[in-house]
Amino acid sequence: MPAKLYKVTLTLEERDFLSNVASKGQGAAQKITHARILLKADQGENGPGWEDQLISKTLDVSVTMIERIRKTFIEQGLDAALNRKKPCRIRSVKFDGEKEAYLVALACSQPPDGRQSWTLRLLADKMVELNHFAELSYETVRQVLKKRTQALVKETVVYSAGSQC
Repeated sequence: MPAKLYKVTLTLEERDFLSNVASKGQGAAQKITHARILLKADQGENGPGWEDQLISKTLDVSVTMIERIRKTFIEQGLDAALNRKKPCRIRSVKFDGEKEAYLVALACSQPPDGRQSWTLRLLADKMVELNHFAELSYETVRQVLKKRTQALVKETVVYSAGSQC
């Protein structure tokens, strides 16, 4: 068996902390599982130093997950190994106040010839046609208009049978 690239060696304080997290049984299941993996993988003088396959069978997790947790512990520390990584995606905001106001005004205006009302797709296409966007999804239009219920004409709003306006 090849030597492990990331060898977990816990200090007494880390071991006590992880034992406390694992034994309480309170908190996220993922955090408790990660704590148990680190405790079993500990190759220090007080640790059991279990093989990954044994940890995998005992805790019902994949060997890949064990390797990833060991790597995270060594490279980023105990906190990163226990807790979920925060999403780091940055979403661009398509609608600013001006474009949103224009969409609301468009939705309240007369629909195109041959149509009784605006559809989400028609509104999205019209906003693209007027060069407000290079592309625009009807779902984005729906979400913006949902926030702005004043954009809907009262007669066009459909209510369920149980509730009335």
